[in-house]
Amino acid sequence: MTPFGARLRALREERHLTLTRMAADLGLSAAYLSALEHGKRARPTPGLVRQICGYFGIIWDDADELQALARRSRPKVTVDTGGLSPLATELANLLADRVGELDEPTLARLLEIVRNAAIPRHRHG
Repeated sequence: MTPFGARLRALREERHLTLTRMAADLGLSAAYLSALEHGKRARPTPGLVRQICGYFGIIWDDADELQALARRSRPKVTVDTGGLSPLATELANLLADRVGELDEPTLARLLEIVRNAAIPRHRHG
């Protein structure tokens, strides 16, 4: 499940909506909405996120947060470490190999480290 999918499901369940009902209201198939919630589809388009925000009456900071979650919710990630240090390449490969074996507290600690890391002014790729 992606961060966006988890939030979408929580919003739907908080309002006691079935997947079928919400999909129909949004003009989507229930299969697509289910796949989106479970992270089996590509991240949603900005237009769909805006439609979902309108559907739930989400505005301002909450809408910005949902858009940010959608941007960080690619279910299949490719990391290009070309031009980066050997340590960066090793980290990317180890994470790819072992992310499924890490428990939630470890994932949370790693996520916090990466979120708080200084971001270089230039990007590779």
